[in-house]
Amino acid sequence: MKIYRLLTEDDTSAFCHKVSLAIAKGWDLYGSPSYAFDGARGVMRCAQAVTKEVPGKEYSPDMKLGEQ
Repeated sequence: MKIYRLLTEDDTSAFCHKVSLAIAKGWDLYGSPSYAFDGARGVMRCAQAVTKEVPGKEYSPDMKLGEQ
């Protein structure tokens, strides 16, 4: 089964570290990163979709995707 996450963070090194950690845990990049201005906070925000093949599992909305 393939699972999906959308990683988001302010446009700082924290975003790069979050994506790098996901890759190190076996997640694959899915598509291109996105950037948008958060006018309420006055900062740029980043997003990157990632997917991971998880054999032998059934999907449940209760899954903690970051722990997979």
